[in-house]
Amino acid sequence: MPRYTDISQSVTNSSRLHGSKFILMGLPGIHEWQHWLSLPLALIYLLALGANLLIVITIHHELNLHQPMHQFLGILAIVDRLATTIMPRILYIFWFDAKAISLPECFAQIYAIHCFISIESGIFLCMAVDRYVAICHPLQYSSTVTEAFVVKAIIFMVLSNVLLNIPVPVLAVQRHYCSKNEIEHCMCSNPGVTGLACDDTTINTFNQLALAWVIGGSDMALVLISYVLIFHSVMRLNSAEAIVKALSTFTSHLILNFFFYTTIVAVSIAYLAAKAVPIFPVLLNILNIVIPPPALNPMVYALRAQELRVGFHRVPRLDKNVFQK
Repeated sequence: MPRYTDISQSVTNSSRLHGSKFILMGLPGIHEWQHWLSLPLALIYLLALGANLLIVITIHHELNLHQPMHQFLGILAIVDRLATTIMPRILYIFWFDAKAISLPECFAQIYAIHCFISIESGIFLCMAVDRYVAICHPLQYSSTVTEAFVVKAIIFMVLSNVLLNIPVPVLAVQRHYCSKNEIEHCMCSNPGVTGLACDDTTINTFNQLALAWVIGGSDMALVLISYVLIFHSVMRLNSAEAIVKALSTFTSHLILNFFFYTTIVAVSIAYLAAKAVPIFPVLLNILNIVIPPPALNPMVYALRAQELRVGFHRVPRLDKNVFQK
């Protein structure tokens, strides 16, 4: 993650920190047996990597999957793979008790986590808009959701989220950190790091809330509006068969959106109650990075999308043909 490291390094020089490292303590309250929890997490991580790679390969090789809906899914699978790159560092802490993390790496982690979650939220919004146009305005779909539209939407969504999240690590590194440098977490979250600051963190809290409302809140609201309009349009169809067919084209999106935004809200609520049960926000934060959507995406789409299921079966044959040639 060179871009994230550069941003962190550029601001670290102006930071007033005692020492050059933070200490990631792991999961609060269960330090003695957290290495056992790492086993299922490692398995889920590997399955998520392999399954998302399979989705990308399948969409790339299958010409009938070169459609906006599947192109957005392919981009989401790539972002999911990038989002889980923090997991090896977490497993390294669990297995080898390597708790020390340098300041640039810690602030880069903060930036990366915010970026990837924001980009995933933006992709879910793009997919919701795609389904809205396809179901509510089918005659205009081919002329509206074009390949150029997909490219522009992805570029705008990535750039906007990359730029909007820059203040998060920049503000965090400007805080004054005293002798305490132990983070009750297994990764560098913004609340966990700024919670160690000795000076006023009001601006950090305000920026965090503003980003949550501007990015997460607006995306969630627009996704909800899209699905309400879709349901309204579908329920006006005369045929029950047509209703079932229309609903089946976006139920997988609905399931993944539910898990994604529910987990985001749960993490936020859990942090408010962190003093009572500190392990909950930590576990939810890890699960948000590893399970929904990285591990759930392939499962849901494999079960719901017939085109993908057919493509999955053809991928081994493609490898076999290439090997024979």
